[in-house]
Amino acid sequence: MDKERLNKYLASCGICSRREADRLIEEGRVVVNGEKAVTGMQVCEEDQILVNGRPVHGKNKKVVLAYYKPVGVVCTEKDRFADKKITDMIKFPVRVTYAGRLDKDSEGLMLLTNDGALIDAIMRGSADHEKEYVVKVNKEISDEFIHKMESGVYLTELDVKTKPCRIEKMGKYTFKIILTQGVNRQIKRMAKEMGYHVVAIKRIRVMNVLLSGLAPGQYRQLSEGELQVLYNSCFGGKSGKSTKYCVRPK
Repeated sequence: MDKERLNKYLASCGICSRREADRLIEEGRVVVNGEKAVTGMQVCEEDQILVNGRPVHGKNKKVVLAYYKPVGVVCTEKDRFADKKITDMIKFPVRVTYAGRLDKDSEGLMLLTNDGALIDAIMRGSADHEKEYVVKVNKEISDEFIHKMESGVYLTELDVKTKPCRIEKMGKYTFKIILTQGVNRQIKRMAKEMGYHVVAIKRIRVMNVLLSGLAPGQYRQLSEGELQVLYNSCFGGKSGKSTKYCVRPK
């Protein structure tokens, strides 16, 4: 097996940066095959590595989490002014980051992963990946509102017209909307152009992954079936792309 420096290996697994890895090693918080690690040592995929007592999974094994982001949590990693950062909410042995943001005052489903290629694929606007939301506005929804939103809305601030989308009226002030593009604050901007103010937004689906079953603040690993559909949707038919991922028993 090919070997590489331990700090580089930990970084490639998404645990931390190389500098942070060196610090963890020096503090005795990294164990390799039952013995405390030393700076500069070489490791490979076959080695059993623990960081703070938790196993490190191979860098080629991908982790994907579904997370219910509550209102008030900020999608950031290093904002010292944010009271609740998303990275502080997820306590998982493998470092993961988010594929697509939600505003601080919005809630709902987020996908987090250590697979950078998957994040890029999910975020690629040209791929038309669906994201579904439940939205509440400040006044009664008219048929004109539904028709114009579905047809695409010109956003004055951005000088762009949104793609046609699907909308279903759920109540007097509530509707579901399915988007296939990632314009910043798109739903709020669309509603504003129509003379409405968005009161609440909840994302309930990203592609094939549903929010159902999660309470605010909870997360879970995707099932094997969900992962297969997700990876096939993003990379199906593309040669050379590994779809290895890590599934933990419940």
